[in-house]
Amino acid sequence: MNIAVSPQRLRVPSRSHEDGEGSVQVHLDAQEKIGTAKVFAVYGKGGIGKSTTSSNLSVAFSKLGKRVLQIGCDPKHDSTFTLTKCLVPTVIDVLEGVNFHSEELRPEDFVYQGYNGVMCVEAGGPPAGTGCGGYVVGQTVKLLKEHHLLEETDVVIFDVLGDVVCGGFAAPLQHADRALIVTANDFDSIFAMNRIVSAIKAKSKNYNVRLGGVIANRSASLDQIEKYNKATGLSTLALFPDLDVIRRSRLKKATLFEMETSPELEAVKLEYLRLAASLWAGTEPLEGVPMKDRDIFDLLGFD
Repeated sequence: MNIAVSPQRLRVPSRSHEDGEGSVQVHLDAQEKIGTAKVFAVYGKGGIGKSTTSSNLSVAFSKLGKRVLQIGCDPKHDSTFTLTKCLVPTVIDVLEGVNFHSEELRPEDFVYQGYNGVMCVEAGGPPAGTGCGGYVVGQTVKLLKEHHLLEETDVVIFDVLGDVVCGGFAAPLQHADRALIVTANDFDSIFAMNRIVSAIKAKSKNYNVRLGGVIANRSASLDQIEKYNKATGLSTLALFPDLDVIRRSRLKKATLFEMETSPELEAVKLEYLRLAASLWAGTEPLEGVPMKDRDIFDLLGFD
């Protein structure tokens, strides 16, 4: 397998309607399907707290006795930072080290064990302007399958770059059972969420992925989120307030489950455990009807 990212190596996506009107996307090989694990893809506006949410959700699943793999899909490769206590090398990094001869790699070269046994992989990304992030995600899954690392995994969580919804960074949706959107109770976050809903709806035409729901983060209330949910058919799965302990956990390279306890932190941990249990039991798929940009401004932008 060669993961070198160059125009010559990329499969050039054809312009078609297979994944939605006017779609230009990278289509992954059917052999890359992830086995029997439950797969969740976490999206949301850049800086909204997706990595914090993903990492603590991974720990919550592990606390329920599940075998968890978290895959970071951001070139800055800090998705698993609080789990591993460091910035681990990316798949691109380790392949470059063996001149892209993947057969020379061992699992321990690119899979790292984090807190409470959560297994961590950082896919990384191509150099800016030179390749497709979706190709990197697809090749990462191939590498995991070649080493049989998905066969004994119960839960896979993709933590996906910002609010980018191009064909490349929508690639985890081709693997996921449920897409989860992290948002705050504000206009900009909800506007980004609406675009992500459109991307998920396009992918759901030809893949198994469905909207799982909304995770409200850094929010004291839900009034704007619920107003949007009512208009689009979404629902809120969990609410995490804007607490200083959450900010400090990132600075301490720790998940919330490792921080010094307090009543407010215990409530947040219980909410993560409740969310994990709910997702494991199975959430009803949401249709989700995205709004036109103008309609979002009319709904939320001029109060």
